[in-house]
Amino acid sequence: MIRAMIVDDDALVRLGLADLLDGDPGIEVVAQATDGLKAVEQATAHRVDVALVDVRMPRMDGIAATTRLRALPHPPKVIILTTFDLDEYVYNALAAGADGFLLKDTDPAEILRAVHLVAAGSAMLHPTAARRLIDRYHATNQPEATAARARLDRLTPRERDVLTLLAQGDTNADIATRLAMRESTVKAHVSRILTALDVTNRVQAALLARDAGLKG
Repeated sequence: MIRAMIVDDDALVRLGLADLLDGDPGIEVVAQATDGLKAVEQATAHRVDVALVDVRMPRMDGIAATTRLRALPHPPKVIILTTFDLDEYVYNALAAGADGFLLKDTDPAEILRAVHLVAAGSAMLHPTAARRLIDRYHATNQPEATAARARLDRLTPRERDVLTLLAQGDTNADIATRLAMRESTVKAHVSRILTALDVTNRVQAALLARDAGLKG
């Protein structure tokens, strides 16, 4: 059972998400919060596997909340909820350790899929929005690009293939299909990639790949 937390200052949004998530037999909403400070309190009091976090909230916004949540002894995975006009804030949250983001008008079935994917260790980046977001806001200067390429040199050619597809937002299943590999092998490659690049999740690996100019 996936234990979820909803963090949003809009009561109607919380109600709608709670109804949606509780309707999935594999998900249980164990906590709700109206701002980032409450989210940290709730995640400390309850074991939370996945937190759906709004960006703009009073007292503590979603970016600061993501940093605090990921620093907990038992950190939940974080999915950021946003609208397109908040892209720059979402990039900062992804860089802080969020495992993905959803637009607030995302199809309900995709929201449920995102919670399951992130809980299982994958990332959920809205494909078009993710590329636009990372390309626009993850500006690369020469020193950053050089450092990123040096870290990518630690990878084998096959790991670079996996990272290229990962950076495009592909799931482990997608990568396995495209590279004619077992999904378990892809998972092993991803684990090795995260360790070699010294990053904590797939999103940060994707950002590093973009820094290095890795192209598919």
